[in-house]
Amino acid sequence: MSDLTPNNDQFLQNPYPDDEIDLKELFMVLWGGKWLISAVTGLAAAISVVVALSLPNIYTATALLAPAESSGGGLSGLMKQYGGLASLAGVSLPGGEEGSRAQLGMQLMKSRAFIGDFVERRDILPELMAVESWDAGSGDVVFDPESYDATSKTWVRDVEPPKAPAPSAQEAHKAFAEVLGVSEDKQTSYITVSIDHQSPVIAAQWVNWLVEDVNAAVKAQDVSEAEKSIEYLKQQIANTSLADLQAMFFELIQSQTETVMLAEVRPEYVFKTIDPAVIPEEKSKPSRALICVLGTLLGGMLGVVIVLIRHYARSEPEA
Repeated sequence: MSDLTPNNDQFLQNPYPDDEIDLKELFMVLWGGKWLISAVTGLAAAISVVVALSLPNIYTATALLAPAESSGGGLSGLMKQYGGLASLAGVSLPGGEEGSRAQLGMQLMKSRAFIGDFVERRDILPELMAVESWDAGSGDVVFDPESYDATSKTWVRDVEPPKAPAPSAQEAHKAFAEVLGVSEDKQTSYITVSIDHQSPVIAAQWVNWLVEDVNAAVKAQDVSEAEKSIEYLKQQIANTSLADLQAMFFELIQSQTETVMLAEVRPEYVFKTIDPAVIPEEKSKPSRALICVLGTLLGGMLGVVIVLIRHYARSEPEA
């Protein structure tokens, strides 16, 4: 009976013999597999160098914008002043300005409809989805011959249905959203718009075009709504004989006319450009040195794991 009882002194000296990690043994295992670790690390380093060198340079062009001053405050004030009078007379007034025009411009800039129209109007689909590289010497882009034939200006990419050789508006929106950046500083309300592209010239051009087209799109929408409101208010004047309501309608017409006038004379209707986009001289990515370092480190870790797995798999007792 006493032979089956563990020795207390031995138990206290080594309470968990199977759970100990022998650092010396671990070091010897790793030292024994040093050539395998070196080979895996060297292979990973070579692969990371090849990958880093194969990635094209990406340039980022940015523009700093500020929300333009709103021109609809007069209409909103008049709506508040005369809204009760109009409702008592059974007249429904056209809606005033709702929300921030700058917020509308930011959301419009990222919308599927606007981007689709922007890509089609500016004719930039090949530069968006078929560029392979950029020639810094000539300043021209090089198209991927498997996707786009620059000579005949036709799409030749091989895709499965329902996709067609020419990219759809949804594909264009997805591709453009990946290179577009729109952010707002909550403290200053300044807005930053950026574009990533292989060509620094195209990146800067697209940013400036975006700001210009968003201003024009919101301006056209507001002018159209103001003109419709003016026609509506003129009809209400003809349909009422109350002097107070007629005076109110004339003031509303004046406010809407001012909106149209200000829109026509203000090119920067939504966003005022503080710092326009310029052609970047230095690439923004990729960081080739970082890719090589991370690839080498991952390769070394993988080599260590392989050596340890191989050693402990061999040392396991057979059942």
